[in-house]
Amino acid sequence: MRIRAAVPAELPLLQDIERAAGEPFRSLGMAAVADDDPLPLDVLESYRRAGRAWVAVDSADRPVAYLLTDTVDGAAHIEQVSVHPDSARRGVGRALIEHLADAAGHQGLKALTLTTFAEVPWNAPYYARLGFRPLADTDPALTEGLRAISRAEAAHGLSAWPRVCMRREVG
Repeated sequence: MRIRAAVPAELPLLQDIERAAGEPFRSLGMAAVADDDPLPLDVLESYRRAGRAWVAVDSADRPVAYLLTDTVDGAAHIEQVSVHPDSARRGVGRALIEHLADAAGHQGLKALTLTTFAEVPWNAPYYARLGFRPLADTDPALTEGLRAISRAEAAHGLSAWPRVCMRREVG
């Protein structure tokens, strides 16, 4: 498996990957998550143009997963990581996150952060296995930027299920 920057022609494929990756939420009673629209093409293009969209590709150089990142309060924040279910449980998501960790270290960023569902097995428990720790409300690492992301997600309806901010130190 190879990781590389996304190219413009692949952006609709990223939307397809996100839709497919959302389907398993339906079995947990989270149909609203499964039915949520993927990020619009113009938003994906802005990540791509800024060098903040990576894809994991198969042997035919076709994306099977992707990761989008922002910088939030001095950390590389994982905005989105999606793996097509046909490629799940093969270390693809882990490889994308490790790619980001390496890039973040080279940029002088000290941590990776993300927000996720606390009780979904392939969310918070998975990230904990990758070295992320949950941030309590009183944790100084729960920055104002992460709090703002959490508020925006709640406004989008994601707080209907328990959410958590997580952090992993780089290096």
